[in-house]
Amino acid sequence: MKIWTRYFDSKLSRSGGRRVPKEASIPNPTLEGIIWASKDAGISKMKREENISHPSRPYSKEGMLILSTKDALKSTNAESKEGVLQSIGLRLRKNFIDAKSDQKQNINNKNNSSRHKFSQRKSFKNKSKSANRRNKFGR
Repeated sequence: MKIWTRYFDSKLSRSGGRRVPKEASIPNPTLEGIIWASKDAGISKMKREENISHPSRPYSKEGMLILSTKDALKSTNAESKEGVLQSIGLRLRKNFIDAKSDQKQNINNKNNSSRHKFSQRKSFKNKSKSANRRNKFGR
């Protein structure tokens, strides 16, 4: 079973190459992300092919994942390739949303700590200016 990265691209229409619903797709999926989602789905027998272009899209080197059909159907409890794709896509979407929320949380933590450091630096600068004034005027 061959799985191309474009099957999970939410920026594409169904006629443009997306094979899963919008709820199971993400913008600009990577081969690594699809591999992790496949592992989360329980699929163990897979082979990656990087820098390979889909026959209908020879201009883009997107890469593909080759899965053992029996292993994929058994692991995902699906009856067809479409079921396997949806199972992988839902896990891919979940991983994408989790990573996005973690990234937002890290940015908020960085902003809070940098504000604290900035406020400390600012108070230090103010103290040093007043100390220089005292020395200058002999007070």
